[in-house]
Amino acid sequence: MAFDQLLLTAVPWLAWTGLGLSGLTVIAFLAKWGLRFRLVGVSSFTFLLAMSCWAFALSYSPPVEVEGAIRAPVVFDNGNDLVVAQVSPNLNTTSVKPTLEQLAANLRGAGRSSNVVQIRLRALVPEGDGISRPEILGEIERDFRQSPIR
Repeated sequence: MAFDQLLLTAVPWLAWTGLGLSGLTVIAFLAKWGLRFRLVGVSSFTFLLAMSCWAFALSYSPPVEVEGAIRAPVVFDNGNDLVVAQVSPNLNTTSVKPTLEQLAANLRGAGRSSNVVQIRLRALVPEGDGISRPEILGEIERDFRQSPIR
């Protein structure tokens, strides 16, 4: 089951549980039980969980996967106009372009100062004695003013 579907399935269960706990809270207040104030907190938190699951399920978008791309972790992001991801130095050259396209598609524009982001793919090439040199394998630009890549 997809993650967003799992959350949407949990929402009614949490909502009905919160409703049941609210009814139990009313009974606890009428009967003057000692745990009535704890039940207020538990039922409120259950409703909060239901609303949070619903909101997250609606806003969730799964990551884009491009055919031929490999997973490349982002090692530098200045939050403005440059993102650098790293791969192993023995990467197949046919995987560079799909990997860059996948990184660009999964990049979010919210919170960035620039609308155009340069995405670089690098590898650390060993030169000996524990020293390595970064080598740029490819670059791509993502313009958030244009239509999204998705």
